[in-house]
Amino acid sequence: MTLRTASARTLGALLFALSLASPLSSPLAAQSPTPRGPKIFISVDMEGLAGVVNNSDVSASGPDYQMFRTIMAGETNAAIAGAFLAGATEVVVRDGHGSKNNLRPTDIDARATLLRGVSTGPKNMMEGIDSTFAAVVYIGYHARAGTPNAILEHTSTGNVLDVSINGVSLPEGGYNALVAGLYGVPVVFVAGDRAVVTQIRDLLGPIGAVAVKDERNDASLGLSPTRAAEQIRLGVAQAIRNRSSAKRYAMPSPYTMVLKVKTERPLYAGAQRVRDGEFSFTSNNLLDVLSAFNAMK
Repeated sequence: MTLRTASARTLGALLFALSLASPLSSPLAAQSPTPRGPKIFISVDMEGLAGVVNNSDVSASGPDYQMFRTIMAGETNAAIAGAFLAGATEVVVRDGHGSKNNLRPTDIDARATLLRGVSTGPKNMMEGIDSTFAAVVYIGYHARAGTPNAILEHTSTGNVLDVSINGVSLPEGGYNALVAGLYGVPVVFVAGDRAVVTQIRDLLGPIGAVAVKDERNDASLGLSPTRAAEQIRLGVAQAIRNRSSAKRYAMPSPYTMVLKVKTERPLYAGAQRVRDGEFSFTSNNLLDVLSAFNAMK
């Protein structure tokens, strides 16, 4: 054997040994990728934002609407920051107010994706939710129609007096939580006025929350947008870290909806007119119930 041949064999043996020891070639390493953080869904409304007190504040024709769009983006970005602070690797934001084009794409944290515009399906403010999400966050939410000591309380439209499912009167945050629950996803945080915080916690349990304002004889006493955003950032982060203690909101099927309205709309197929301004609809499919609600509200 020549010296050159021996050296080549020695080098080959050394490279083979190193390949066995390399973690890159280890079957265990190949099967153990770094775990991904949670995927978070943020549903955003306007009436519950810091400082909002009049309908004109949240109407595109209102004199202060542009300012409140900026505040809406600020609270949304605070929630996004809180989610990433808690280890999220993906955040989806759903603009849920009115025509659903209030959030300007250029205003939103670039780490998140934004779903805006009216959708044709029954999920509405929860369009985009599915079982890949770990938690839901509500920003700018408000109490249901008829709630005392609440700011701009209503349910979906000014025409709805009340909507209940299986005997439970629900705010928007209630039936939206049922939609999330269909996919096994819990709501972990809500920001809005104190009335909606109480209302959502009564339904869902002691989830994370920030009350950005209180009602005072139809006026609003509340936090500055800067302080509200900081509390939301920290509150969302903590709520997502504690998400294992939150439970999805669910009801047993069949689902029976009772809808009371000021002005009647055309009867949805399968719905029953109980009396003037009151309708009922029953289905084993919650999304069918919400389709009936959206058609008659």
